[in-house]
Amino acid sequence: MSVTDRVLDGFKATLGGRIVNSVANGLLMLLLARFLLTPDEYGLLFLVIAIVSVLQLGADLGLSRSAARYVSDRKETDPSSVPFILRTSLRYRLLLIGVVGSLLVLVRDVVADVLEAPELSTLLLLGAVYLCFLSLYSYHQRLFQGFNRVDLSAVIGVVNNVTRVLFVAALTALGLGVVGALAGYVIGAVLATCLGAALLYREFYTQYEDGGGSRSLRNRLLRYGVPLTASHSANVLDRRVDTVLVGAFGNPVAVSYYVLGKQISEFVTVPSGSLGFSLSPAFGEQKATDSLDRAARLYQQSLRYVLLLYLPAAVGMILVAEPAVRLVFGAEYAGAAPVLQTLGVYVVFQSITDVTTNGLDYLGRAKARAVAKGVTSTGNVALNIVLIPIYGAAGAAAATVVTFGLYTLLNVYVMHRELSLDRRRLARSLALALAIATGMGIAVSAFLPYVSSIPALVGVIAIGVGSWAGLATLSGAVDLRATAAQLT
Repeated sequence: MSVTDRVLDGFKATLGGRIVNSVANGLLMLLLARFLLTPDEYGLLFLVIAIVSVLQLGADLGLSRSAARYVSDRKETDPSSVPFILRTSLRYRLLLIGVVGSLLVLVRDVVADVLEAPELSTLLLLGAVYLCFLSLYSYHQRLFQGFNRVDLSAVIGVVNNVTRVLFVAALTALGLGVVGALAGYVIGAVLATCLGAALLYREFYTQYEDGGGSRSLRNRLLRYGVPLTASHSANVLDRRVDTVLVGAFGNPVAVSYYVLGKQISEFVTVPSGSLGFSLSPAFGEQKATDSLDRAARLYQQSLRYVLLLYLPAAVGMILVAEPAVRLVFGAEYAGAAPVLQTLGVYVVFQSITDVTTNGLDYLGRAKARAVAKGVTSTGNVALNIVLIPIYGAAGAAAATVVTFGLYTLLNVYVMHRELSLDRRRLARSLALALAIATGMGIAVSAFLPYVSSIPALVGVIAIGVGSWAGLATLSGAVDLRATAAQLT
């Protein structure tokens, strides 16, 4: 099977899984925001999840990504060392989980006092359990990626998200409130972790002859985790610390506005995330065989597709944000509309990053990415501290756009240095995507004044999608028949 075919198969599996996950999470978001929780409770739930996600950094320290990178390399050149890599990474992962989980239990009262939310003290006890299983679940996902079996990553992702929806909805409907919702998150992570462990052991650990390892391999595994820790830590700071800061400077209602906008933007970037997750191991394989020209072609083609998709998507988000939030989630969430409009720009940067950053890790450029991420994430925290007291949740969104945009450009530059990209070809792709986005935006704007109900909103979105498809086809940017044939 060719590299392109393997990437495409992985993309289809990952995209299918992430679509299921996104639909499940979208349904959960709608149920919680519209029917089961108040805006205050909704914000409190995701404030706990944000705190857990930040602390999860200490339970990883780049081990899963480092192990995935070495598995991707060694399964071809030294397969007998693979069991040693799995044992070593899991041993250290469990040690770190124990330390960080215990720390969270000890400091939960302090966190509740600092954020002036007494309810957090009890919720963070359950949050410590969630941290343990969330960390192991993400460990299994990364290892499956390293084995180039992203279909298995998709399987456990579906189990986590679908069971989460069922249990969160059931426990919250029973009147358990935020505690029931958080318990549903825990149950989903537990079931996905158990399945991931069984698959990792049966499909991979037992399939390789155990030739043992060495102290030097262990040290390299741990050492490569350092820059990965820095870059991943900075990524979590971008995604989660801003939520904590909104809670610190505002209140749970402001958190609900910000989280709702972020969740919608994450839903939109499902295709690019799937493509990047599937594509990145191929970069490592091509480098191992000195085929960087092929890696460059793969990257440029993926970048072209995300620009064609996400520049128009950003325009659409900016235009329909206000009526969409009001009609779907209710007038009490109107404060989320400015956040969503600002994050329309963010989805463009996120889509480019999705197909770039993991590839840099597999190309051995994690250190460069870590430096860029560390600098921009520090700037993000500083900007949040300045803008949130003035503009609230919209200020946090603006800080994210500015600093994440800089990070995206730096990553593309590093990829260019590694693969020698064709700048003229990329410029043409950007210009064409901007032209299509402009045409689609004009079509949507003409019908926007008539949006007064959900069917009208769906109709305007359909007009936008149809305009995009027509312009993309007429311009020759996309062959819809060929694309549909490849994806089916």
